Parts: sequence; C-alpha cells; structure tokens
Amino acid sequence: MSADPSFGDEPQIYNLDQMFRIGYDRLYAGHHAGAGLAFRAAVIVDPDNGEAWSALAEAEGAHGPAGQAAACFRHAVALEPANWAWRSMLADALRQCGEIDAAHALFHTLAAERSDSAQVRLGLAHCLAALGRSDEALEEFREAVALRPNDRDAVLALAETLTASGDALAAVELLQPLARRYEEDSAVHHALGRSWLALREPVKALAALRHARDLAEGDETAAIERLIAALEAGEGADLSAAYVRALFDRYADRFDQDLVGKLGYAAPDLLRSAVDRAMPGAAALRILDLGCGTGLAGVTFKPLAAHLAGVDLSPRMVEKARQRMLYDELSVGDVVEAMERTPGGWDLLVAADVLVYIGDLAAVFAAAARALVPGGCFTATVERLADEAAVDPFVLGATRRYAHAEGYVRETAGMAGFTIHLMEPCTPRREKGVPVPGLLFVVERAVP
Repeated sequence: MSADPSFGDEPQIYNLDQMFRIGYDRLYAGHHAGAGLAFRAAVIVDPDNGEAWSALAEAEGAHGPAGQAAACFRHAVALEPANWAWRSMLADALRQCGEIDAAHALFHTLAAERSDSAQVRLGLAHCLAALGRSDEALEEFREAVALRPNDRDAVLALAETLTASGDALAAVELLQPLARRYEEDSAVHHALGRSWLALREPVKALAALRHARDLAEGDETAAIERLIAALEAGEGADLSAAYVRALFDRYADRFDQDLVGKLGYAAPDLLRSAVDRAMPGAAALRILDLGCGTGLAGVTFKPLAAHLAGVDLSPRMVEKARQRMLYDELSVGDVVEAMERTPGGWDLLVAADVLVYIGDLAAVFAAAARALVPGGCFTATVERLADEAAVDPFVLGATRRYAHAEGYVRETAGMAGFTIHLMEPCTPRREKGVPVPGLLFVVERAVP
C-alpha cells in the first residue's frame, strides 16, 4: 500500500469510517494535528460531507489559526444550513478570528432562534463588548450566567465586565464562590484580585493576587507581578468611584435608618441653617444636591427650590431618592462631571457629608465656581483634620473617609475664586457614639 503524503509515513486509508474513527480518537486524545490529518483526508475523499468539514474545523480550531477553523465551518454550514450546532461553532470561530460584525450577526440570529442557549448568549455578549456596546454586553453576560450559573467562563466574563463598568462589588460577590470552587485557577483569582483593587481593598487584593501568581504561567505571571508590586509600594489605598459606588449601593436599603437613627446624621440641617444665615430670604433657587444619596438633603432644601436636582454615584441610592418624589431631575454619576455639564446653571450647590470621599478638593471647587451663577453659593461639610500642623492637608482615616485641614479648605476655595461667607466647626454625625469633628462652610462665587 503506498504512502499518503497527507499522513506522513502512515499507510493510506480509503475507508471514510476509518478516517472518522482515527480522527476522533486523536481529537479526544488531544493529538489535534494528527486528528487534522485524518479529517483532511476525509474531506478529500468526500468533499460534500458536512461532518468531515465540521470535525476538521474542530481539529484546526484546537491547534491552528482561527481563520482556518472558520473556513472549515463555513463549508460545513454551506452543506447543512439547518445544522444549529455548526452555525454556533462558526459564529464563535468568526469571533475568535476577528470577524466581529459577521460573528455578531450570526450570534444575534441564533439567539433569536434559541434564547435559552447560554453559549450563544455568551458569544453575543463578547461580540457586543468588542463592538463597544458595553451596556448591551453586560445584559447578555447576565443572561448567560442566569442560564448557566455554574459555568466558569460565563461567570468570569460577567465579573470582569462588572468590574470594568464600575460595579466591582457585584463582581466580587460572583467571584468569591467561584474562587472557592476553582482553588487552582489563576484566572479566577487574578480577576478577584483586580475587583478587590477596584474597590480599594489592597489587603484583600494582595491575598488574591499572590494566590493567582503562585498558579499562573507565562505572560499572566508578569501582569500579576506588576499589580502586586504596585500594591506593595502603597498604591491603591485611596478611594475610587467604584469603591464609593459599591459602598452605597450595598448600604442603600438601610441608609436612612442607620444614618439618622444610629449615627445622628445632622449635616443637611446644619447646612440649611448656615444657608439661611448666609443667604437670608433666599427662595426659588436652582439647587443641585451633590451626592444626594437617598434624598435626605433634598427634604431639607426643597422649600428653597424652584428646581431641585440631585446626582449620586450609587444607582441604588438614586432610585431611593426618586421614590421620595422631591427632585425635578436625578442622575447617576460623578459630582464634578455633573457640575461641569451646566456652567452657570445653579444658584446653590449642596454637598452634605460628601466631600469626605474626595481627598484633593481643587477640582470640586473649580467645577463649583463654573457651575454657579455670579453670587451663587456652595455649601458643604467636611471632616476636620484635628492636627492643623500636619504635613498633609487631607488624610484618609481608618474609616475610609478623608479629613481636611481648615486652612486647606480656605485656600482651595480662595484659589477657585470664592468668597467665604462662613466657615465653622460642626458635628455632622457620630461614629461609635463619639461626635465626629466636622467643618461646614458657605462660600460665594464672586460677582464680576
């Protein structure tokens, strides 16, 4: 029997069933190149056999360029257009070789036909993410996990997307049970470490990343090492938008009860009293409640407002505020960005117990000056840094809140062009039964 060049020195095989048997045996044994030789012979013998093309595509996809696998799946689907499994594998091969638009179109069609396929929803989510349609991608990742909650790849993809979208707390809640199931999976522990890092939990991030490093190989090890080195150098200890959002999303349902009942929260009332003294007779104001939370300050300032708006990083807090039916508009977002959206659009800016989550206040005062009409006022509370001789003008405390020196607040307000109406000590809340030393101010944008 003559030698077949496609099989190297192996004898030529003409029986199609034998080719499939040898090909599948090799494929399942992990000998992908050998499987590819057998299936390539099969398509030569019977080029109209869709299964031969599909099997060759699987072998090529395991060891060769993704484009070759996609080409083989195209042959299979062309021969049997109704074969749903082959169409699904074609869509994934197209995605992997970078033909995102074609993959998205096919996944979209497949999802319409079988909305309960977790694998298709996951593929569609990856395509949407690659196309920059992050909100839609997130919903598809959620659907994939809902359909297959124990699928490691789906849960990992959802968690990483949540972290990227700013909801690192939800990512951690997904990844912690996954990490217990996949104790020896570096990718899972790496993702968990990055999520803890986004929440500014450096100790927990380090623990997860060190575990991932011990399991990782190749390029992943270097990436993990860079994160560990940064954390060990002290980076990542400040507060981030993701941390603050997660903190208050988690806290939203009991926020009012705990803050007012347990912590004696008085910041809104203190600020209202200060505004009444600094702006006697003020009425019909356009007011923006910065970091509005559930709307406690809104309740206090509503009588002064012709138009009351609120903004907060936490979607759940904003939803609670909306239920009060006090605000004319509410949005989820950063307070500085919210002020910058409407230059000269506000008569009064209120930040009750909000600046404690921001260290450097320069950007806040600068944005406030641009957002106010001439003669408009900005009122807020901060926690007061006890030691005015401290080297740093603001310090992140053990409670993960910043305290600011009075001199720093005065200087920063002045640099932004504000005149100080009043600045005085206050007690905005209690911590473990002890009054928190605070500072309240009302500053006015200068009239040209």
